[in-house]
Amino acid sequence: MAGPGADPAAQAEACAEARNTLLSVTTQSRRTARQLCSAADETLTEAAFRTGEFTEAERLFSEAWALAEQEGDREAEALAIGGLGMTHHYRNIVRLIGGLEPAATDVETEEALMRRALAIWQDIGDPAGTARALFGVGVVYQVLRGDWAAAMPYFWQSFGLAEAVEESGDLYGRSEIHRHLGFYYLVEDVRPHEAVRQLGYSLALREKLGDPRRIPSALVALGEAELADGNHERAVELLRRALTLARQAGLQPWRIQDAEQALRKAEAALPAPS
Repeated sequence: MAGPGADPAAQAEACAEARNTLLSVTTQSRRTARQLCSAADETLTEAAFRTGEFTEAERLFSEAWALAEQEGDREAEALAIGGLGMTHHYRNIVRLIGGLEPAATDVETEEALMRRALAIWQDIGDPAGTARALFGVGVVYQVLRGDWAAAMPYFWQSFGLAEAVEESGDLYGRSEIHRHLGFYYLVEDVRPHEAVRQLGYSLALREKLGDPRRIPSALVALGEAELADGNHERAVELLRRALTLARQAGLQPWRIQDAEQALRKAEAALPAPS
């Protein structure tokens, strides 16, 4: 892999080179690129919500990328590249949570992977894949660069294709699109009632999916929106549930602390008993 001071394009190419060293292992396992992407996605979810260990997800997505090229499967290639981009994204989020700024080259490498995936999905003409990739570019601007103006064109295009994401079976992908649109109405174009609507829909999709790792953060976001909309008791109800479920799911400490802090804020806003 290229060092931390390397050019972002070189780092992205280093990802491509690294995956080739893993190809013999992939062949022996006899898994297809899409099967590897599925395994990598589950590993990434576990890392993002519970363990904070991203090495295995990166390895699996890299294997999938190499095998997809060998198989000539462009959809699997785009899935693997986008998955690598999201792996970088979660790593960068961990740095932000820890009070550190991600290195500029790390952010640029993430963006290069997201854009590479987007180019493939657009070339294929797959609306669900295009929506996910547009969202991926958008979060680089919103989360890592704090630039809502640059992020929203990507988010709006992704939102326009959100139904295709759900129809493809990706409930979590659609929930993420609505989640970040809800954040937009919560902190940028401040309309708390619309934030509640978008974040409520995001929560409903995650509840339909039924993955206990992904529900608490949706409850926290909706609770914060309800609080901003003046619905104090509803906010406390949601945030208490979020905290309980986060602990039960064994989520990372920072995720539990996030629910705790939001709950304390909501409880402090409750009107005094008459």
